[in-house]
Amino acid sequence: MKSLLLTVLASTCLLASSAYADVSVNVVGLFNGKAVVIINGSKPITMSVGKTTADGVKLMSADSKTATFLIEGKQKTLGMGQAVSVASAQSSANSSVNLYANSQGHFLGDMQINGATLKFLVDTGATTIAINSGDAKYANIDYKRGEQVQMSTANGLVIGYRIHLNTIKIGGIVMNQVEATVLEGGFPQVVLLGMSVLNRMEIKRDQNIMTLTKKF
Repeated sequence: MKSLLLTVLASTCLLASSAYADVSVNVVGLFNGKAVVIINGSKPITMSVGKTTADGVKLMSADSKTATFLIEGKQKTLGMGQAVSVASAQSSANSSVNLYANSQGHFLGDMQINGATLKFLVDTGATTIAINSGDAKYANIDYKRGEQVQMSTANGLVIGYRIHLNTIKIGGIVMNQVEATVLEGGFPQVVLLGMSVLNRMEIKRDQNIMTLTKKF
């Protein structure tokens, strides 16, 4: 992996088309007949079976292990700490995102992993998405269930865990089951958007504008 990001935390970028109709649901509590959820990054709310929120999310069933929702006409079953983002017909037709280079020529943006918003940096030298352990915990990723590996970074050898992310979202682009690596400690400082995502995108660059379009 390339360590392109030691000085980019103070940098800013713009994501085009920031308003999308996608709906993200993150389960933070489970009970018989009820679920505590975060919808589109809002404060946690408690839903009872049969209840439909203003976002159009309906709780179909729930127990102490899983909850089943109807989201944008699609039925999704989630466990504790899991999340999903469902694209509407409107956002599916607009699954492209523009990123703008900062003064250092780096392309950064905001993404959602399991419903949690994190800053990312496009890094074609990274094989997978790379996340530090603090960001992984923030996104409720149980990364220690993954395959343990040793990784060489600019800070020396560190322990990493190979995993698959349930759902990532960048603007109107939604991907499921994306390969990622979580590294113990504070490196990388922001999420590296590596080839496990970029290989599923068409990438066009026009001077300081990078356009990402989902291929599959």
